[in-house]
Amino acid sequence: MIPNELQSLFIEELIRIAPDLEAGTVGADDHLQDDLDLDSMDIVALVAALHKRLGTDIPEADYGELATPRKAAAYLAARLA
Repeated sequence: MIPNELQSLFIEELIRIAPDLEAGTVGADDHLQDDLDLDSMDIVALVAALHKRLGTDIPEADYGELATPRKAAAYLAARLA
C-alpha cells in the first residue's frame, strides 16, 4: 500500500473509533489528541483496529508515530514494507 492509501485507511479507522469526527474535516497533520480530542483509550482502540485490519503489530513505544494521519501513513508504510 502506498502512503496515500494508508492515510485514507487510517482516517477510516479513526472515524470508526471517533464517529463524531467527519472524514472530510480530518487534516493530514491534525494531531489525534491535541486537535481531534482523542483520549488514550481511543488511541488504544485505534491501534487495535489497525492491527486487525492490517495484521501488523504496533508496539506501545511507537504510538507517538501515529500522532497524525500523515505520520501514521509513513509509519505504517515502513512497518508493512
